[in-house]
Amino acid sequence: MRVLGIDPGLTRCGVGVVEGETGRPLRLVDVGVVRTSSDLPIAERLVSIDRALDAWIEEHRPDVVAVERVFARSDVSTVMGTAQASGIALACAARRGLTVALHTPSEVKAAVSGNGRADKAQVGAMVTRILRLDRTPSPADAADALALAITHIWRGGAQARIEAAMAKAGATR
Repeated sequence: MRVLGIDPGLTRCGVGVVEGETGRPLRLVDVGVVRTSSDLPIAERLVSIDRALDAWIEEHRPDVVAVERVFARSDVSTVMGTAQASGIALACAARRGLTVALHTPSEVKAAVSGNGRADKAQVGAMVTRILRLDRTPSPADAADALALAITHIWRGGAQARIEAAMAKAGATR
C-alpha cells in the first residue's frame, strides 16, 4: 500500500509518501512541505496548494490519501487556514478517485509513539525510527505528514480488511 500523508496548513502543508503493509518494514518514498507566502491572497495560496498536491499525487500515485482531521484550536485564524488547506487536499484526492482517510492528531500520536499526547519531537523521533531514517524530517509538518501515512498503513489497512470481511459476511447471509 502506498499512502500520501498530508498535514494541512496554509503556510506549511506537510506531505509525505510511505509504502508498506502492516507487519512489514515501511519505506519512505518522499517527503516535503508545500509553502505559501502570507503576503499572497488566500485564494492564490489555495491554488498553489492545490497544484502542488496534484503534482504529488501525479508523481507518486498513492493508493490512499491520509489527511489530518481538523480540530478546533483556540486561534480561529489557524483553524480556518488549516480547514481550507484540508479541503483542498480532500478535493485533490476526490478528483483522482482516491480513497481519503481522516485521522485525528491524537490517533496519529498514539499510533506512532504509543502516547496520544506525544509532542512533536516524540512524533518526529518515532517517524525517524519507524522509517529507519538518518535524521528526523524537518520541519515538523513533514514528519507529521509521514506519521499520518504510517498511521493509515497500520490502522487504516486493518480497518479496511475488517470492513471487507463484514461486507462479505453480510453478502453470504
